[in-house]
Amino acid sequence: MCRTSIYEARNNFSSLVKLAEQGEVVELTRYDKPVAVIISYEEFENASSKEDDWLMKWREKYKDELDDTGFDITPSRECPDYSKDPWA
Repeated sequence: MCRTSIYEARNNFSSLVKLAEQGEVVELTRYDKPVAVIISYEEFENASSKEDDWLMKWREKYKDELDDTGFDITPSRECPDYSKDPWA
């Protein structure tokens, strides 16, 4: 992993992008604290596809519970009678 300040990254941006293209992770810092990362587009695609895969697997696993087609969502026209039970 390559670590550099944002100030130096501005001056050497093209070389840092080349490093990222070669598979090197470039960490950008401000006052010695990490604030951003430059990665290759391929690594970005892999990371985002893993996230999508996880969500798709979860949706597939719980599709029966998530299916709300059998529920009656018609609002009730009845008004509660608060004189009988104030907590109703």
